[in-house]
This record gives sequence, structure tokens and C-alpha cells, in this order.
Amino acid sequence: MNFNHYPFQFSDFELHLLKEKAIWSPDLNSIFLADLHFGKAAHFRKSGIPIPEPIHDVDLLKIEHLISNYKPAHFYFLGDLFHSDWNDQWESLNSFLRKFKETVFHLVKGNHDILDLRSYSSSNFEIHPQPIQLGALFLSHEPQNRIPSGMINLCGHIHPGVRLVGKGRQSFRLPCFYLHDNQLILPAFGNFTGLALIQALPGDRIFGVTKEKVIPILS
Repeated sequence: MNFNHYPFQFSDFELHLLKEKAIWSPDLNSIFLADLHFGKAAHFRKSGIPIPEPIHDVDLLKIEHLISNYKPAHFYFLGDLFHSDWNDQWESLNSFLRKFKETVFHLVKGNHDILDLRSYSSSNFEIHPQPIQLGALFLSHEPQNRIPSGMINLCGHIHPGVRLVGKGRQSFRLPCFYLHDNQLILPAFGNFTGLALIQALPGDRIFGVTKEKVIPILS
């Protein structure tokens, strides 16, 4: 099996977990990712912490790679697209996305998406202030307690990660996709984000993500 993308079946609906920390749905011709946190470096610099802006360039290159490879009709950001209040990186992000005229960009708003209405209305995004239903998918930023019957909740917010221990007791941490019941939590897409280690419950599934592939760790 090619683990560059890991096919995941929910009912008769197929999703592909991608090593780019995103999800591809061929049925919906759509890509989903969460927690980009673009502009976070500029936000830190305003607070006197010297984080270089090129740290976000990796994220833009990955987005461009995803669009070039999959040519999605729709591209969904599941919250925390932009880290906090406005800075000039918001304009940089929108300018970058305007290159992809065949793709409609959506934002399902998260807790960090706090820009004023004028910023959103003049942006490249269709804005969804509340969770939305799309086919068999229930899209939100934060994991939902109530998920409509027969649907799977795609969400972010947690920045899930997993700790692996080698034979020599060395350990390392990986971002992961985390499936609990009918809820699939995406890893944070942004390069400048942290990890929250998952405490898996019986029946849960975990798919670790490296730069080369998606690895089923608990399935």
C-alpha cells in the first residue's frame, strides 16, 4: 500500500489521509485541513519575540502542492486559519490564494478567527460561522459532542500528537490523525504549532504523520 496517502472508509464514503496533514475527498472533490495559524509569527513579533516570517512559507508551499496535485473544486479550512487579530500577513495569505481561480476556499471559523467582518467580507473565503454539513461530513473547528446520525465529524483544534518509543528507549513525537467513534480530528497543518499528546481509548485509531507517509499506529 502507498502510505503517502492512507485511504479511510466511513460507511460508503472514502477519505484519504495525506502526509501533508490534510484530507482529500474524491467524492466531494475537496480538501480539508485545520489549524494553519497563519500570521502567528507576526503576532509574536508584535509582542517582542523575534520569529522570522518565512516560517510560514512552508505552509504556503504545501497548500500549493495540494492544489496542484488534487485540483480540488473546494478547499476547507476547519478553523484557526489566522492566528489572532489583523496583521499584514492576512493580505499576503489572500494574495497567495487568489492565484488558484478554479478553487473555492471555505473557512469554518475557529476560536482564533477573530478578524472584523470587513476583513472577512473582502477576503477570498466563503465564511461559515457555525459547523456545517457536507455529504456525510460534519465540519467544525472544535470536536463536537453531538454529531448527526450517520455522519463523521471532521475537526481540529486539539493539535493531536502521538509519542513513540523505540527499542533503545529513545522517544519521539509525531502529529497524527485521531479517530474516536465517529469523530476524526486532524493534525495541525501549520508549521508553527505545537502538539497535544493523545490518550487513546479502546477502539480508537491513530495514524501518525511523517514527512514521507501516513503510518497506522493504532488501528
